[in-house]
Amino acid sequence: MNAPTPTRVHYHKQARKLELGYANGESFHLPVEFLRVYSPSAEVRGHGGDTAVLQVGKKDVGLQNITQAGNYALKLHFDDGHDSGLFSWNYLYDLATHQEAYWNNYLQRLKEAGVSREPASIQFKQL
Repeated sequence: MNAPTPTRVHYHKQARKLELGYANGESFHLPVEFLRVYSPSAEVRGHGGDTAVLQVGKKDVGLQNITQAGNYALKLHFDDGHDSGLFSWNYLYDLATHQEAYWNNYLQRLKEAGVSREPASIQFKQL
């Protein structure tokens, strides 16, 4: 897939959303938590097969910085210290256009694992 290159990238700090705007008028608002749990890094996606690591406690994560990687990607610097993985234009567009399905899949995986989106400091396990 050859996704369009965003013509506008803007971080809405209060809302914790990354806005991507395109020349054709499309615009997407991606929650930072969504971007963090779907980071393309090996730390999140694993090293192939079923080695992906379910990300928990990322509800309140934000961005510290955004840098461009060449003409093909963004590097997102999350405030939880995670900053590996490059979000290519293709990957960002895929996340944007499939956001609802991917988000529902993530919520289902959290539920099946019995874990939470809440930060670790406020997670409680039922005994």
